[in-house]
Amino acid sequence: MRTLRPLALAAAAGMVLLAAGCSEIDPTRHSVVVTRPAGYSQGAPHAVVPTPPPPGGSYRVVKGDTLYSIAFRNKVDFRDLAKWNNVDSSYTIWPGQDLRLSPPDQGRQAPAAAAAHAAPVVAAAPPPSHPATPPTAAPSPQPGFQSVAEADTVPAPATTTNTPVVVAGKPAESVVPSPSAAAAAAATPSAAPPPVENPPASTPIIASGATRNAGGITWRWPADGTLIKRFASGDAIPGIEIGGKSGDPVRAAADGVVVYSGNGLVGYGELVIIKHSDSFLSAYGHNRKRLVKEGEKVKAGQTVAEMGSSGATRDELQFQIRRDGNPVDPLQFLPPK
Repeated sequence: MRTLRPLALAAAAGMVLLAAGCSEIDPTRHSVVVTRPAGYSQGAPHAVVPTPPPPGGSYRVVKGDTLYSIAFRNKVDFRDLAKWNNVDSSYTIWPGQDLRLSPPDQGRQAPAAAAAHAAPVVAAAPPPSHPATPPTAAPSPQPGFQSVAEADTVPAPATTTNTPVVVAGKPAESVVPSPSAAAAAAATPSAAPPPVENPPASTPIIASGATRNAGGITWRWPADGTLIKRFASGDAIPGIEIGGKSGDPVRAAADGVVVYSGNGLVGYGELVIIKHSDSFLSAYGHNRKRLVKEGEKVKAGQTVAEMGSSGATRDELQFQIRRDGNPVDPLQFLPPK
């Protein structure tokens, strides 16, 4: 027994030392592993899409052109076009004149702009020569890296039985069924739900003379008929199309001055462009006949053309609103129907 006691003490001491050696835990064995989604890249998130640059090049003025029609065709602001070409506030141009379609220094600024927008190159850090020690404080979050709770956990959408009921001529009301009614509805098989009211390109337009103030302009619908095409920014001719019959009246959508009346823009047929302010223009295409001349002042609701199919395969009005030279969705400015 005296011989075994030193051996037992030595074994116990060895176990204590072994436990002490294991107390230093390698932090990398308890790191959280985050699985990144397909297509992940370690770039700056939510990159801002730059505004498309001017088209560049030049344009030679022909008979029938106006500064407004050239700017409209190239989707630039007429004020910028005048500034780039030193045209005074009368906006007078003449046939044979070459107009620059971009700022004079655009070519010189292109390399600098490209360098400014180039993605920064980050050199890879060399591997550490000794084992890393646990950090004393949590590092600040880097772009593209989030905790699992933020990046991978998506809260379930909230559900409610509070369904708005819209009645014509009345504000929306909220109807909450009683518990007994909810239980009866759950026990009784229900019929197929009614379709959601999201009309595609066939929404009837009722001539009501309603107006809407947006962007400092009082707008009204330019024609009666059926909305057969909605706005899409990627279209070559972005705007809405209103179907109707040949000869139907096409009206000015707001007070303004006619700055173009002609057929020199390919794809628009007989076209009228009205300037409402320094920021807003409206355009009326595919007409059968134009009833106003350039420089004429018009009032909202005044007939400026007759609906037709010039430059189109059917009788319709191709209507656009331009803000600072850029096409915008007319439905965001016209009164709701």
